[in-house]
Amino acid sequence: MINWFKKRNRETLPDYWRAYQDLCNQKLPENIKEVRFVILDTETTGFDYKEDRILSIGAITLLNNRIDLSESFEIYIKQDRFNPQTVAIHGIIKNEKVSMLDEEDAMKLFLKYIENAVLVAHHAGFDIGMLNQILKRMALPRLKNKVLDTMILFKATRITSNLIDRDKNYSLDEIAENYNIEVKDRHTAAGDAYITAMAFIRIIGQLNKNGKLTTKDLLKI
Repeated sequence: MINWFKKRNRETLPDYWRAYQDLCNQKLPENIKEVRFVILDTETTGFDYKEDRILSIGAITLLNNRIDLSESFEIYIKQDRFNPQTVAIHGIIKNEKVSMLDEEDAMKLFLKYIENAVLVAHHAGFDIGMLNQILKRMALPRLKNKVLDTMILFKATRITSNLIDRDKNYSLDEIAENYNIEVKDRHTAAGDAYITAMAFIRIIGQLNKNGKLTTKDLLKI
């Protein structure tokens, strides 16, 4: 068995991973308008990193403060594990009549889509953790992208708003309500990715009121 925590020799990694890794080694633009952001969400069988599995991944590209829906990403993943309790939340049933991929093929497509984009998610630690568990099962290293969490960024807007509770973990619904964002298709990966993207745009607008926010500044938040 391959030890995931032991660094693999680059030459033993598959070509698609090495291509992805080379992109992630490139320096990001300092101007946030030139940075490609990929806003993503996952729907899962539950919240246990080891036992549960990702059922779908939804993602949207944001560049220069504009969402490009023509580059949206949505895949469903075939899993043996099934949790009927979570079906009530995301509605994905075991024998869903949609095209489903196995984890390896799904991750290959996902890596090709994200490239070296800055990844954005709400409560990002969970989504990134679940994606890294797939990579672990594939005996690959963790994701190399920079990551932003809209919950943390939203709390950072406290500088410009005294209405925000600094200690509270704001849900996506609460942030959407704060910005009057319609919550259509909530609890689908693609729908939540879109809502998160809209929230991210509003948050950046607040954080960059003076127009001087750099990529480095943003990643430090």
